[in-house]
Amino acid sequence: MTEKTPDLLRVIIAGALVLLVVHTLGRFIYTPLLPWLVEDGLLTLKQGADVASWNYLGYLIGALLAMRWHRVEQIHKVLPWALAINVLCTLLQTQAESAESLSALRLINGITNGIVFVQAPSLILEWLARHGRATASGLVYLGVGVGLLVSSALVAVPSDWLHGAARWWPAFILSVPLAWWGWRQLAVLDIPAPVVVPKANGEVPSSRLLDRASTPLFLSYAGAGLGYILPLTFLPMLASLELEPGSFLVDGSWLVVALATLPAPWIWNKVGARIGDALALRINYILQLLGVLAVLLLPAAWGVVLCALLVGGTFLGTVLLTQRLARTLHPHQGPRLSAALVALYGFTQLTGPWLTGQWLAASGTLHGAFWLGAGALLWGLVWALLTPEKS
Repeated sequence: MTEKTPDLLRVIIAGALVLLVVHTLGRFIYTPLLPWLVEDGLLTLKQGADVASWNYLGYLIGALLAMRWHRVEQIHKVLPWALAINVLCTLLQTQAESAESLSALRLINGITNGIVFVQAPSLILEWLARHGRATASGLVYLGVGVGLLVSSALVAVPSDWLHGAARWWPAFILSVPLAWWGWRQLAVLDIPAPVVVPKANGEVPSSRLLDRASTPLFLSYAGAGLGYILPLTFLPMLASLELEPGSFLVDGSWLVVALATLPAPWIWNKVGARIGDALALRINYILQLLGVLAVLLLPAAWGVVLCALLVGGTFLGTVLLTQRLARTLHPHQGPRLSAALVALYGFTQLTGPWLTGQWLAASGTLHGAFWLGAGALLWGLVWALLTPEKS
């Protein structure tokens, strides 16, 4: 290998660290932080749901921007700025003492997270496909699994000596070196523009994102976005409301999610490569649906544990299998298709916390709001059954 051709392991690690920074230290750490921010008096539960909604709105905007900036040369220009601004937002959140200021910062955090979450894996997937290693692409999402575990520790360990907005400091301190090193590795990836190869009958592949093959996949992914976001945003809060004070799961439910998520990208990457991404995706939806139903139908402690295990162990698999299956259906427009899927995912994620906020404002319970997630995952499963392996 020459200096200009990074080895596969280094590229995978770099992508994983970039996703760890924006998607866990920047985004998902808010989930285990929320009960503490409520306890500290910085937010109410209703404000916490609203703040989450602003972040998801930003994620949607970021994915739409990434859809506009989908060419490799554009990714090389935009990605480092999005990564840097994301880290800066985490710094500024250490000074955010009101729901309004935190909402504004979470909006910007979401925009930059959406851009990076689309562009970094897309860049790596195109590079891997060029070198005949596209089946390794799912390993990039190991960064999210590791990041959930790290974020749990960054919240739990200093919980007794940090208060309010200062609870964001550990995330910022760790983000700086990881973001810097990760981008340095990705910056040297040189990928030519994709070549549009005519089909066997001489027909040039369509540039449409939605056709008979891809439309069921888009509809399925919409259900995934809405279905997973409720437990991953509100499960620790639900545990604190339904379990006895002092229960391990009040603080530990997010740790269980993190531990379940840690091996998930490797497992689903392997399962998809062995039995096909389409079949693996259907199995993934079934397990994820059972996880949400567990918290609805079983005693509180058992429900929280099974929800954490099954949703934590599947949601990244949904992402990587859908992204890879989409590229199989339309290999000539990989980054653009990835951005469109993430934009749809972002839109449906946005509706989850917003609907939860409205439900709570109308005197509904957080437990009741989880039924929405179960219905969304059932929708996703039905459309996954109708998605072909190849067009």
